Amino acid sequence: QVQLVESGGGLVQAGGSLRLSCAASGRTFDSYAMGWFRQAPGKEREFVAVISRYGGRTDYADSVQGRFTISRDNAKNTVYLQMHSLKPEDTAVYYCAADPMFSLDHARYSYWGQGTQVTVSS
Repeated sequence: QVQLVESGGGLVQAGGSLRLSCAASGRTFDSYAMGWFRQAPGKEREFVAVISRYGGRTDYADSVQGRFTISRDNAKNTVYLQMHSLKPEDTAVYYCAADPMFSLDHARYSYWGQGTQVTVSS
């Protein structure tokens, strides 16, 4: 089992940057692919980015490709989401999630953090 805690959210102007972090408990962090998802009010949870167990493979939603970068530090049990050129439509609660399998489908993920709010003002 793994517990996840996100941090780094906040209020930023359009065009700005934020870096989200997700710290995982336990000693098996490298057993899990890690994903970032987001959910805006009144909308379904959507895929943002995913990284494989050792970071060799990543994938991104089309809406964030080229603006967001997912990375991980297995020595620190932490996954990051660096976000640049933020837009008002990026406003959402951002969640990190863990699963043994590399997947873009939020329904596959076994473990979730509590989320961190990102608000982008125009």
